[in-house]
Amino acid sequence: MAKKVMITETVLRDANQSLMATRLPYADFADILSTMDKAGYYSVECWGGATFDSCLRYLGEDPWERLRNIKKAMPNTKTQMLLRGQNLLGYKHYHDDVVEKFVELSIKNGIDIIRIFDALNDFRNLETALAAVKKYSKQYQRHVIASGCISYTQSPVHTVEKYVEMCKKLVEMGFETLCLKDMAGTMSPYEAEHLIKGIKAAVGNVPVILHTHCTTGMAYMTITKAIEAGVDVIDCATSCFSNGTSQPATETMYYALNQYGIDCGLDESTINKVNDYFKPIKQKYIDQGTINPKSMQTDSQALVYKVPGGMLSNMIANLKDMNAMDKFDEALKEIPEVRKDLGYPPLVTPLSQMVGNQAVTNVLVGERYKNISNEVKNYFKGDYGIAPAPVNQELQDKILGAGNQPVDCRIEDSKRTGKDFADAKEALGELARSEEDIMSYICYPKQAKEFFEKRKANEENIATYTIEQI
Repeated sequence: MAKKVMITETVLRDANQSLMATRLPYADFADILSTMDKAGYYSVECWGGATFDSCLRYLGEDPWERLRNIKKAMPNTKTQMLLRGQNLLGYKHYHDDVVEKFVELSIKNGIDIIRIFDALNDFRNLETALAAVKKYSKQYQRHVIASGCISYTQSPVHTVEKYVEMCKKLVEMGFETLCLKDMAGTMSPYEAEHLIKGIKAAVGNVPVILHTHCTTGMAYMTITKAIEAGVDVIDCATSCFSNGTSQPATETMYYALNQYGIDCGLDESTINKVNDYFKPIKQKYIDQGTINPKSMQTDSQALVYKVPGGMLSNMIANLKDMNAMDKFDEALKEIPEVRKDLGYPPLVTPLSQMVGNQAVTNVLVGERYKNISNEVKNYFKGDYGIAPAPVNQELQDKILGAGNQPVDCRIEDSKRTGKDFADAKEALGELARSEEDIMSYICYPKQAKEFFEKRKANEENIATYTIEQI
């Protein structure tokens, strides 16, 4: 068994994304950041994933300012983000020049680790982001770690041997660390043991990270077997934001590993202070109904449905908004059927949202694929990459027309025209104050423009109020 296992704290990103659909504002955790900086975490995952979208759409925050503030308050801790490769933080593929600029701005604004994945494990979609990390790490004279991430799932076409080969490929590409991202918490202890042993034997001293969820109730057993097999870093959440669809508890893992003589690098007093701080915050969102009891439960049926925490919390929120929670169980059962039709993609953003939304639509309409989302249509066109297994031919013919085949997504994504930036700058006009503003608009045009308009109106109101006071 390893003598040292480091811990990444996820409360600022995936833990609250999984339990409360990423509705945690900066103001709720600003006061604890300086304490978290003393905890000794391997890293704090605080950005990327759905945080960017949520800041603009729901929280009224500038995601770039949020990142800068976090980094300023935690200068001694590596800040980590999750990047969807060619998707960035959106739901479509972006041109290479956009991906490169996004990575540059992320590094410029304070990110230290960029965990990069592709929803289909099509590693061609990681190449531009990886090259950009290396380029701008040198330019800004900061060692920024590019972590190659595999979207883990089970299906007839996903095997231990295949995952080991994937890891070898990521190392050959130049990634410094490797992460197995078990977003649905379906990895069993047996699978973890054999996967980690196989990967460590294949890649030598390259650090291996395990990210899993407690959704199915197996996470603690799975992480323990992974540690016995030699994993180097595990993702955990401060205990009040752990379990359910979130990660295993930071303090619990620290306590257990400490008895084995395994050094986690954490200060026990500090991590307990962090948890004490977040307890009333979690209770507030339970009382408000933002955290649904379903997100805090163990659901072994996820072993069948393969539904990740963030996907589940968002599906619950959407069904509640439509007053259709009575369709929850039926929609859940439809998910694996849609996934099979799409060639067994891992259920991770953006594929998780696409599959989940299509399953809900099929159930609410009462007829499978009577209404097909544009995202699913684009998936069949090849816009997201190569499906892991053959798709439903009848559905493909319905979308593309009989005899037509999907195109290679990289043909389009290789363009470097600058048109995205020019169009965004023109659309925003004086609302754009920085490259970061333009990038926000490229990723989320409607939400970003609305945010900038509100920002301007608020500043004008403040100016008017000040003049009147004078």
